[in-house]
Amino acid sequence: MEENKIQTEQIYEILKSRIIHLEYEPGEILNEVDLAEEFNISRTPIRKVFQMLSSDKLLNIIPRFGAQVAPMDFRKMKAVFEVTRELDPFATRLAVERITPENLARLEEIVERLEHYDIETDYQEAINDDEEFHEIIFSSCDNPWLEDILTNLHYHTERLWHYCERYFDDITLFTDSLGKVLQAIKEKDVEKAEKYTREHIDEFVSKIKNEML
Repeated sequence: MEENKIQTEQIYEILKSRIIHLEYEPGEILNEVDLAEEFNISRTPIRKVFQMLSSDKLLNIIPRFGAQVAPMDFRKMKAVFEVTRELDPFATRLAVERITPENLARLEEIVERLEHYDIETDYQEAINDDEEFHEIIFSSCDNPWLEDILTNLHYHTERLWHYCERYFDDITLFTDSLGKVLQAIKEKDVEKAEKYTREHIDEFVSKIKNEML
């Protein structure tokens, strides 16, 4: 039983990563028979994984049709950002007082890496580092309920980052705002930490609106 649980969780992580990184295109239909063959298992664990991904709103289970990768719905993304622009800054506020020296050092390493990226060749690495930056903040806020909520929401924001790659030609969207967040955390300035975290989200949303609308 434990082995089956681990196997299911491993497959869930693999498929979730494929959806977020657009290896499965929005709207694509996933075939449980094909996936069962790929992972050399029965269809039952695949159905369980589909249900888990459906709970994350990354898959739509359509009766008598199959499992569809959630389309990129910008109305739903608007709702996601309405939540993250409030909860992300709150998590950062908590992290200011609770972050460990080890995690602070990890944030510094991320910002330093970002400053050496070329947006045209290193966009995917920049997205990955941006998400790791947020994951460190979430874990550092030392509130498991808040961490779970934000982790789930960021599945969707990260997916949008990948989807919108062609609209970004400047690394400063990452370096400027995240650098300011890091500095505010180092100075233990909770007001600035919240402010710059919200600005990071608003700058991304503004860029998307300007390019796509």
